[in-house]
Amino acid sequence: MSDEVYPVLSGADSLFYQGNEIGVILCHGFNGTPQSMQYIGEQLAKYGYTISIPRLNGHGTHYLELEKSSYHDWIDSLQSAYEDLAKLCEKVYIVGQSMGGALTIQIAAANPEIAGVFLINAAITDVCYRQYQHQEEPRFIEEGKPDIKKPSVYEITYDKVPIAAVHQLLNVMEDSQEKLPHVTTSTVIFKSAVDHVVPPENSHYIFEHVNSKDKKMIELQNSYHVASMDYDAMEIVDNIYQHIQQDMRKKIGNPVQ
Repeated sequence: MSDEVYPVLSGADSLFYQGNEIGVILCHGFNGTPQSMQYIGEQLAKYGYTISIPRLNGHGTHYLELEKSSYHDWIDSLQSAYEDLAKLCEKVYIVGQSMGGALTIQIAAANPEIAGVFLINAAITDVCYRQYQHQEEPRFIEEGKPDIKKPSVYEITYDKVPIAAVHQLLNVMEDSQEKLPHVTTSTVIFKSAVDHVVPPENSHYIFEHVNSKDKKMIELQNSYHVASMDYDAMEIVDNIYQHIQQDMRKKIGNPVQ
């Protein structure tokens, strides 16, 4: 994994909430940090779940570290978080947003024992950076405001991203397409009706190609790309909770209070 020398930005470090034997990992997206998944994590923790929100390598420090980070480093970050949580919990679910959705697919394909995955506007076929796929310049791409419908929401991100990192993003998206047939666990896909970063067609592709018998799509009507920080964040929480509770009922054959 790529070494990091810059300090972690204030509020951008990994988060952990100790709870019961049901674990949930939340994975942020490209140029994001655990802060973008914090609200969902805190709400799920109120139900007693053990919550892990890892910071991906090269994120939340300095954009120069993102430049030297590879998508294999990002997969390793999430795999390490999964292995740590699996030691503490009997069942582990993973929630991935944007590029975090692609990474979640990678982990679910490699670890079929994962209890279920939840994908939020997952990036796998197309993304707003596609135009840079075969370019080597500029070295850094200026970032605009995060794609959030709700006003006055602050997301910790870099103000520029390295084109080398964009290439890694596009590479992991392509590789994750090949992993979809190997994902057999239950899959819930959240897609925003309007997304200016990752077109909804990404979610449709996942739904059609994932090899899960138990899968469903939920459309978010009042959020843009970073839905975990937008108006529909609580709808995401409610659906994750309901799905896990239903899953527990199937396993033990009794209602879960």
